[in-house]
Amino acid sequence: MITTPAPYRIGIDLGGTKTEVVLLDPEGHPQLRERVPTPRRNTNEYEAILKNTVRMAEHARTQIPGHEGTIGICIPGIIDAGTGRVINANITSLIDHPFQQDITRQLGRAVAMENDADCFTLAESLQGAGKGFTMVFGVILGTGVGGGLCFNGQIFRGRHGIAGEWGHMAVTPDGQPCFCGNRGCVETLISGTGLAAAYQRAHGQPLPAEAIVAGARQGDPDCHRVFQSFLDAFGRCVGGIISLLDPDAIILGGGLSNIDELYAEGAAMARRYAFHPDPQTPLLKNKLGDSAGVYGAAWIGR
Repeated sequence: MITTPAPYRIGIDLGGTKTEVVLLDPEGHPQLRERVPTPRRNTNEYEAILKNTVRMAEHARTQIPGHEGTIGICIPGIIDAGTGRVINANITSLIDHPFQQDITRQLGRAVAMENDADCFTLAESLQGAGKGFTMVFGVILGTGVGGGLCFNGQIFRGRHGIAGEWGHMAVTPDGQPCFCGNRGCVETLISGTGLAAAYQRAHGQPLPAEAIVAGARQGDPDCHRVFQSFLDAFGRCVGGIISLLDPDAIILGGGLSNIDELYAEGAAMARRYAFHPDPQTPLLKNKLGDSAGVYGAAWIGR
């Protein structure tokens, strides 16, 4: 029987501040890894980002024997399944552009492209904290809130390519305005931005999320009240995911995933709000850190 050898895989993680490329050999070992600043605030930012991404892909291809291999790109947005154009992107210059088609045309070959939260979830499912679980829900908690869903090591996209976008579920109708146009989205409650905004509304002065958490741990009553409200909101939102999807595991990523209380008090509150008397869904910290995006990008080209 003739078997086809596993390919080399190129992954590119396009972020708001940095763009990273990795080249994985057929055994999944990195042979090249580089980071450069993402071109921002240029006269034509979109063209600059496009050119930079193509250059990084071409550079990685020159390292492959025979120049064979797959290419996957992770973006902070969504490719609309109907139009092929980018929507809901944190890098706004990408919005309404056929980024995947433009990259494909310039490279002269097929390119896979997925949302950054999906790539995070895929990487953690295959290589990280979610390895061995059938259904994994990945959560990004940072400046915003993102999510992705993997089943049997495959990204589940949904009809419109937005599966897992729980950050924009409107859970409090009278809540704070969200950039998406709704009010009271999950993102307004449990992102780093949302936590800082809650402190400012309560106490009239700004304080970053990290300082609020530190103050709560040190016994500051103002920080403690805001942080407890944050943990309760986290529990309600994650408990809702357990009730809706009943995943085998939930993996946390992003800057706020380093808050230890999420895995104790936050998890206890999630169990309280879930529609089950004793849910056993593990709430796990990511294992790949900020490498998850670029590794996930490499794997989507499978």
